[in-house]
Amino acid sequence: MNTTLERCEGQQVPPFGRNDGTSTHGNDRTSVARNAGRPGWAMACATAGAAVWAGVAVLARVGVARVGAIELLFLFAPLVIVPLGIELGREMGGGGWLQEWARRLQPLGAGMAVVAMWLPPGRRAGVVALGWMGICVLMAGDGVLELVRALWTDAGRSARATRAILAVGRMDLAVGGAWLVASRIGMRPMRIQEPIGLLTAVHFHFAGFATATIAAATLQFAERSGEARWLRRVVWVVVGMPIVVAAGFVISPVVKMVAALLFSVSVAGLAVALRAWGRKATARTARVLLQTAAGAIFAGMVLAAAYVVADYRGSDAVTIPQMARTHGVLNAVGFCLAGLLGWLVESCAQGSVASGQ
Repeated sequence: MNTTLERCEGQQVPPFGRNDGTSTHGNDRTSVARNAGRPGWAMACATAGAAVWAGVAVLARVGVARVGAIELLFLFAPLVIVPLGIELGREMGGGGWLQEWARRLQPLGAGMAVVAMWLPPGRRAGVVALGWMGICVLMAGDGVLELVRALWTDAGRSARATRAILAVGRMDLAVGGAWLVASRIGMRPMRIQEPIGLLTAVHFHFAGFATATIAAATLQFAERSGEARWLRRVVWVVVGMPIVVAAGFVISPVVKMVAALLFSVSVAGLAVALRAWGRKATARTARVLLQTAAGAIFAGMVLAAAYVVADYRGSDAVTIPQMARTHGVLNAVGFCLAGLLGWLVESCAQGSVASGQ
């Protein structure tokens, strides 16, 4: 996998999947900044982040760090998932100067997230958590600008849809960052108790940002065959449902259950597409990773649907800690990590083919 990604460094090839023949923004400076980025930088950040995450997990296991399963699940996002998601978005041709700043500051923000989790809930932890929220706000600001460009650009329908989906995913990060700060300060917005507050931050990082990025890459790859109309509809449901699911916790249990079930069904549909088109990937490593991601998220959504129904009925057959250890791991590692890496590897493989290497 690393060998495939290393071959991408320094390549001046079109971003993954671009098929409209146009520049993303019509801005040479933005294009140069994007091409100056190296996939190796994202891999270095994600690898270092994984090492930090593993260290925190060991310290938590031996009782040195007071970090629980849900806290560890969240930290996997800023340390590993977000840098990979940023890079995949760049490879697909999206993002401007705000995303560039977020990419450069991501290691600092992720480190502050770790410190915020290490500290006991309170004012100090909340202030430190603002460091990660700042990265999320930069990404969300880039998403807003990208969404406006997607609506007004003269690019093809497929290109606009992909950019809009990526934009919505970036905006989800701001919601997740805000809930992290609220959780670490000890606030209870709308009387929502812990661990639901922190789980909401987890939700918008994984089900929001990471899933939207993987969905956009899958759609972009599938549309080359001209057989992705149904997938476009499924992807829009996948992208839109996270906010509806979160709102269901405030509106009513019925809304929460219906939205969560609809989200689970739509993500299962995405898993089918990921399995189908992942088989057609150029790189063998990408095919393995994408097939792994498809299987993991399908199993994860079955567990999620079971939890939603049990929660609505007031049953404790499936508890939140159990979901964190099963659904959480399947989603974070099996789906988000494998899916992002799979499409990054495929992007690099296609770049190598395009450049004749």
